[in-house]
Amino acid sequence: MAAQLVALALLLQVLADVPFFWGIALCTTVVVFYTYIGGMWSVSITDTVQTVMIIGGMLVLTVVLLKQAGGFTTLATQMPDDFWRITPQENSLKGWMIYLAAWMTIGLGSIPQQDVFQRVMSARSARAAVISSFLASFMYFTVACMPLIIGLCGSLLYPTVLNGDTQMAIPLLVLRHMGTGMQILTFGALLSAILSTCSGATLAPATVLAENLIKPLFRRKISDKALLRIMRYSVILIALISMGLALHKKHIFELVAESSALSLVALFVPLTAGLYWKKASLVGALLSMITGTAVWSYFEFFPDDYPSLMWGLAASIAGMILGSLFSPRNTSLP
Repeated sequence: MAAQLVALALLLQVLADVPFFWGIALCTTVVVFYTYIGGMWSVSITDTVQTVMIIGGMLVLTVVLLKQAGGFTTLATQMPDDFWRITPQENSLKGWMIYLAAWMTIGLGSIPQQDVFQRVMSARSARAAVISSFLASFMYFTVACMPLIIGLCGSLLYPTVLNGDTQMAIPLLVLRHMGTGMQILTFGALLSAILSTCSGATLAPATVLAENLIKPLFRRKISDKALLRIMRYSVILIALISMGLALHKKHIFELVAESSALSLVALFVPLTAGLYWKKASLVGALLSMITGTAVWSYFEFFPDDYPSLMWGLAASIAGMILGSLFSPRNTSLP
């Protein structure tokens, strides 16, 4: 959510010259209101409509920039040596570890995140959930190429763009190459889509906090109305924490990467073991989460030659195996 708040604040800087701090504060207020009165159904509908609009805007911008840059053939001739290399330049253990860590951060770290489960569990049937998951995976490989192509064309057409904040590159290209109508469509859809993403990202931890952590503290059963009120207060708390993170770290990539890294070292192993390893136990899951997070956090503060998430992942696997082998009785994960 912090990454989304930074994206919104940057857009407000481009469109209305709003200072970064006030942009974060304004966006947080809007997201809290949006989430407080909305629900998962509204988030899913608005996400779908807005995503279609954004894809349309990016497609137009991609075609325009490709035409001005001379097409793919011209782009290929202007690329530096080894630009299309997909393996690490340093053929060593350290190089490959860094390379694999980069792939796993988003590739595996995104799997156990709550925003994915929200949509899967909200689907009307298991078949709909499976089909939508495959469709989303396909879109990751296709739609996600468009902003990369836009950034590549922009770096060749306007080399000075890379001298400033590279996060501003695509918004500036939209302002330079698209008419007023397409600017309104693209930026309007982008702003609303980020708001929807923020809403879903806030709703997920707030629900977990209320349902799984706070609710069990009550000895007597609480009413649905009381639980809803707790969830709404949790939304406000999560939003304030996210606002603090957004102000502390102002780079979208870093925030997204750290979010996925935490999911990888804390949640991926318990989820995978719970699904595919019959000996997985509750103690193993808890030990996996604790050791993975602790080791990852240590190497974040005291860096090593190898990525911290690789140490965290190794500790998470070890915790799951040791905990499940030493305490297997009547604690099996469902």
